[in-house]
Order: sequence, then C-alpha cells, then structure tokens
Amino acid sequence: MYLKRTLNKDLTIFKGLRFGYKTRKKKLHRYRATVGIGGNVGDVKRRFERLFTALKKDKRVDLLRTSLILKNPPFGYADQDYFFNSIIVMQVSMQPLVFLDYLMRLEKKFARKRSFANAPRTLDLDIIFFDNRVVNKPKLQIPHASWFERESVVIPLSDIHK
Repeated sequence: MYLKRTLNKDLTIFKGLRFGYKTRKKKLHRYRATVGIGGNVGDVKRRFERLFTALKKDKRVDLLRTSLILKNPPFGYADQDYFFNSIIVMQVSMQPLVFLDYLMRLEKKFARKRSFANAPRTLDLDIIFFDNRVVNKPKLQIPHASWFERESVVIPLSDIHK
C-alpha cells in the first residue's frame, strides 16, 4: 500500500513501508553508496519491493535508507511510459567497479535487457555517489554524470536528506 501525492501534472510521489525506510542498525561495511533505481516496464513498484527484499537478505550490503518513489516523464527517448525512480543508500565493502558489477548482475536478475540508450527497462541501477570518491573510468563515472539536473534523482535525494 502506497500513499500517493501529485506534485504537478508530470510528477507524482509514492510513499510506503519500504520506500521511506530508515534503519538505526549498526553499519558493518566500510563504504556508503547512494544508488538511483528506476524502471518503466511492468509492475515497477512491485519490482522495487522485491529488490528491497533481495538487498535486505544479502550479507554483502547493509540497507540504510530508501527514499519515496517518484513517477516522472522519461528523458532522452521520450516515446515510452513514465518512469518510477527512487534512491537507496547502503553500506558495502566492495570497491566501486566490483560494486558496479554487482548492480549489473542484480539488473540482469530482474530481467534488464540493454537495447539502446534511454530505452524502456525493467530495472536500472545507477551509482550516484560512492563515499566521497571521484571515479572517471570508461565504465564508471562517480558522481553520476549530471545527477543534479535530473528530477528523478534530485527529488528522491531531497527526501533522503530531510
């Protein structure tokens, strides 16, 4: 069950038990990772719930916080359904490139298919921040490029930091 609030004609937020989550649990892992999650194919909110459960069960991560879920229009390739987006903050002991591979395996587990840039997708997991690190590699850029220009990141991040 989600509480729904319309921000404007294009933006709607949803808050539920698992999205709006915060723990006081002691952190066992070394690095703090902020991950943007998104999707627009199928029952995305249910998929987010399943992702939450999978992360809670995984001993390689400590789930710290989740933001509200934002429903927003697509960008880039505009001829597709609206996206649902959220932010997850977790502690991990993996280095950034290993963590990226971990996230890509999770995407695949949730039936992500890569066809073209900004294509519709079941699940998209992006590292927004990783501790205070700056990484510029062909495969990975941290902080995530232009995160500050995307409502799909800024609005859920503002929920995490209020």
